[in-house]
Amino acid sequence: MTTPPQATGCMTSQFPGQQAQAARDVNTASLCRIGQETVQDIVLRTMEIFQLLRNMQLPNGVTYHPTTHQDRLGKLQEHLRMLSVLFRKLRLVYDKCIENCAGLEPVPPEQLIPYVEDDSSKLDERSANQTRSASEERREVLEVNKVSAP
Repeated sequence: MTTPPQATGCMTSQFPGQQAQAARDVNTASLCRIGQETVQDIVLRTMEIFQLLRNMQLPNGVTYHPTTHQDRLGKLQEHLRMLSVLFRKLRLVYDKCIENCAGLEPVPPEQLIPYVEDDSSKLDERSANQTRSASEERREVLEVNKVSAP
């Protein structure tokens, strides 16, 4: 795995401490957002590559224009190069996210959702009320059957 290239220029020499601090302040949520945008760029570039390939003419006896072919080939190679760069960027973001989350224990999603009241107590109360009403109806039916059966 290669390391990302170091930024060079006047900003690096003037504020090296600030850039190092900014690199440490990047949190996992912003890395995930960057990863999402990178995936969207990859999909867009891939669609453009397929569009270029669809518009290319096959050499099946049609007059051949070398300048047009070279132009389209150059565009295709540029898109493929950018696609490779985007995949490398996505891999770096992925590795950084994995590194940031390495010490965390997985938390069940149920614990992340705040509850106003416990749903299990609601279910118990509902089932108890339904059982009571069913038993009362049963008694009434039995009483009606006893009265009408003489």
